[in-house]
Amino acid sequence: MDADVERFLTHLVVERRASEHTVAAYRRDLARFVGDSGGIPAPRVKSHHVKEFAGTLHARGLSPRTIARHLSSVRSFFEYLVRHRVVGANPAIGVRAPKQRERLPKTMDPDQTARLFSEPAESSIEVRDRAMLEMLYGTGIRLAELVDIDIRDLDLANGFVTVTGKGNKTRVVPIGKAASDAVEAWLAKRPEASGRDPLFTSRGGASRGSPRMSPRNVQLRLKKIAARTTGSDGLYPHLLRHSFASHLLESSGDLRAVQELLGHADISTTQVYTHLDFQHLAKVYDAAHPRARREPATSNKGRSTP
Repeated sequence: MDADVERFLTHLVVERRASEHTVAAYRRDLARFVGDSGGIPAPRVKSHHVKEFAGTLHARGLSPRTIARHLSSVRSFFEYLVRHRVVGANPAIGVRAPKQRERLPKTMDPDQTARLFSEPAESSIEVRDRAMLEMLYGTGIRLAELVDIDIRDLDLANGFVTVTGKGNKTRVVPIGKAASDAVEAWLAKRPEASGRDPLFTSRGGASRGSPRMSPRNVQLRLKKIAARTTGSDGLYPHLLRHSFASHLLESSGDLRAVQELLGHADISTTQVYTHLDFQHLAKVYDAAHPRARREPATSNKGRSTP
């Protein structure tokens, strides 16, 4: 089965244009499946082999979410083999991971978010970091989408940026005034560049031809900003994306628009933010409505029973 796995991984890179991170995750998951199944040929894999694999992962203490990811990798692998007539049917169809509790994404409240932007940006590196921060929170784009932006992808005059998301799908995302102003300030700090040059470069764009910012470098810069402004280095790019979606949904209630802005293929992925919005409304109700307040427990001692 190893040769089939390698062909599948090549398909991910060449035809589906999957990221290195995605391909590496598939490689790990499938290597574990091949090892646990004893390396039997793909056409001989049956549903019970996949079920036993899921059971083994569960016995090792892996979380339901992790098991579901492994099964998704196996399912995609066999879908590829079915299309190429290596196997007649997908043995992973119908095999499910143990049920998992729904985990709501973490978000920052508007006051916490505002503190991130409390520092003045003066040096070229600070101006660049402010622009990255404004873009992540102001547009809700993913980290990979941010670092892939070229200057030619910007239309600041009309307030838009074109980004390439998962599955190599492009979408046009509006840029608010704060993010647009921050990007213009960053471009003014950079040496003259062509449209094909990356928008965000390392070394503060001190010289022409500076390399594109890496995702890891962006993560480290955000942690430093958060440590200075909020006293915690727990900031990460996807937290800004979650906060963008939650704050937008709280204000507009337009789930379909939030789905389009985030680039979610399925609206069910976006619906998790409605749970966050409900939690927010429930807290407001509990704090403000007089009939929501619970009376302190009192003893029934000495009372007669009606």
